[in-house]
Amino acid sequence: MKRLPSTHPPDTAGSPPRARIALAFSLLALTGFVLAGCGSSSHTAGTSADPATAVPSSAPLYVGAVVRPTGDLRTQALAAGKALTHQADPYLKLLSVLQSPGSGSLGFGKDVAGWLGPNAAIFLTSLGSSTALVSLLEGGLLGKSGASFPFASGGAEGAIVMDTSDPDSARSFLTAQAKRAGAHPETYHGVSYEVTSGGLAFGLVARFAVIGTEAALHDVIDTTQGGTALDSTGSYKKLQSIAPSEALAHLYVNPLATPAGQGEGEGDPLLTLLTGSRVAYVSLLAKSHAISLDVDTLTPSTTGGSPAPAGLLSGEPRAASTLAALPGDSWLAIGLPKTAGGLAGDVAGLRIFGSLFGASGGPEAPGTLSLSSLMTALLKPLEVLGASTPQAKRDYEPWIGPVGVFAGGGSLLELHGAVVIDSTDPALSRAAVAKLGSALRAEGDTVHDVRVPGTEAAISAAVEGLPLPLYIGTGRDSSGKAKFVLGLGEASLGVALNPSTTLSASASRTAAQSSLGENAKPSFMLDTPTLLSLLEGVGLAESPSVSPVFGYLRAVSTVVAGGHELSGEAERFKLVISLAPDEEEAEAEP
Repeated sequence: MKRLPSTHPPDTAGSPPRARIALAFSLLALTGFVLAGCGSSSHTAGTSADPATAVPSSAPLYVGAVVRPTGDLRTQALAAGKALTHQADPYLKLLSVLQSPGSGSLGFGKDVAGWLGPNAAIFLTSLGSSTALVSLLEGGLLGKSGASFPFASGGAEGAIVMDTSDPDSARSFLTAQAKRAGAHPETYHGVSYEVTSGGLAFGLVARFAVIGTEAALHDVIDTTQGGTALDSTGSYKKLQSIAPSEALAHLYVNPLATPAGQGEGEGDPLLTLLTGSRVAYVSLLAKSHAISLDVDTLTPSTTGGSPAPAGLLSGEPRAASTLAALPGDSWLAIGLPKTAGGLAGDVAGLRIFGSLFGASGGPEAPGTLSLSSLMTALLKPLEVLGASTPQAKRDYEPWIGPVGVFAGGGSLLELHGAVVIDSTDPALSRAAVAKLGSALRAEGDTVHDVRVPGTEAAISAAVEGLPLPLYIGTGRDSSGKAKFVLGLGEASLGVALNPSTTLSASASRTAAQSSLGENAKPSFMLDTPTLLSLLEGVGLAESPSVSPVFGYLRAVSTVVAGGHELSGEAERFKLVISLAPDEEEAEAEP
C-alpha cells in the first residue's frame, strides 16, 4: 500500500495471505496494467467496446478497467500512482499480465500501444481457481520476479479480454505470442484461434483480443454469437448503474453464478469473508492524493426471508456505532460488522488487517519481537472465543455482541489498546473470564487471577509473543453497558471501559466522515504515521515481516472506511486511502 523503494521491490515470497489480499482487490493490479498506457504519449482510440459484452453471464468474477485513460482520468491516475510508488512510470511493470509462456520481455510502445484499445478485462469461470492469479499479481503489482502466467496448464480458468484499436496488429501480436508458446491452429464455430497442448488459447474474437483457457475463449465466442453476456444480467446492470461513473476499474463478484454445464463451484474463502454471499461491485477511483474503493453489494432476501449473509465489507450501522464508542485518542479504531461468520469472521478480518501491514511476512529470528508474533498472540484468545467447538458455542457465543478494536497513545510508554466486545448477558460474559483463562492455561500460557479497579472479574495472561501481559476482564462502561475486554497491559482495561473521551465527538472521526462523504459513517480509522513511528520505535521497521511494505506505508497518511445504505437493496462500503504529499512536492509548496 505504500511507497515502493526504488531499488528494492517488495518480495512477497512466503506470504500467501498478503498475496491473496492483493487477489481480492485484483482490480488494483489490473488497473496498474491497464494504466501502462499512461507511460506512452501516443494514444490511438479503439472501438471503445466493453469487454462485458463478450464475457458470459455465468462468470462469477470479472475485472474490467479503462486501459487507455485520457484527460483528467489519466492525470489523476498518474498522480496517484506516482505518489504511491515514487516512480516515473508506476504502471509499466504490470505489462507482465500479457507475458504468456515462452514470451520474451514485452515493451508497451513496440508490442502493445499500436493495437490496445480503451478497455480490457479479466474474467474467471470459477471462484475456486482465483488463487492461481496470485503469482501474476505479485509480479505485476509488487515487482516479484518469476511470476507465472495465470492461465497456463493447471492454472486459473478464465481469460484476458482486450478491446482493440487495430485488429490486424492485435492478431499479429496474438500469433507471435502463440508461436512462442508452441500453439497450433484450431477452429470453433467458425472462429480461428491457436491453442497449446496445455489448453492456453490465443484468438481475435469480434475485435477483442483474447488470451486464456480454451474453454474460456469458447465462452467468449459463444457470447459474441448470441449468448447471454454479463452486461445484460440484472445484478450487473443494477450495480453498474449505481457505481461511480469516474471509476478507473471495477471488480464484479457473483458467488451465486454457476457456469453452464457445471455444478456449484467452490467459492474463494477470502472473497466470501469480504463480501459474504452477496453480489458485489467494487469500483476503484484515483485522485492526486487519494485512492478509494467503493464496494457496492446487493442485499436480496433469502428464501427464508432474511437478508443474504454479509461480509466484512458491509455498511452495517452497528459497526460505525461501535467505533464511535471507542476511546477518543485512538489512532487505530475498528468497528466490526456482525457477519455470518460471527467472531470467527472477525478474527479472520483482523488477520487480513495484519497481513496488509506485513504481519504475515517472512520468517523472523527465534525469540525476536515481530508484528507477526504480536498479531498471533493478540488473536489467540479471540480464536478460543470464536472456535466452532460445542464448548465455545455454549460458553461464549450466546453473549458475544458487536466487537471493537482500538490502539492509542503516541509513544511506546503511552501505548494502550484492546479488543472490546459488547456483552448481551453480563453473567455469562463474567463467567467466561475464568473459562477463557482455563483454556489459555491448557495451551501453556501463564494465567493469574487479578483485581483491576472498575472490573467485575479479571485475569492476566503471559501470552508468548506479547511484550506485555494480556489483561482480560469484564465490567460496565459509564452508560452501564456490559463489556468484555482483552487489553494490552492493565491500563488498557480502564481506558476501554471508561475512556475520558470517545471518538463520537472527536475531530479525527469528523475528518474521517468528511473524507468518506455520501453520509457514510466510519467503521475503520488508521493514522499511518503513528503506526509507523511505533513500529520504528520497537525496531520492527526492518524486520522481514514489515520491511517489504514499509516503503508503501510511508506514502499513506490515513486509511478510513465506512458504509451506508444506497437503496432498499444495496449498500456501499467506502475505503479511502489518503496519500501523503511527495517530499519534493511538499518542499516546492510555498
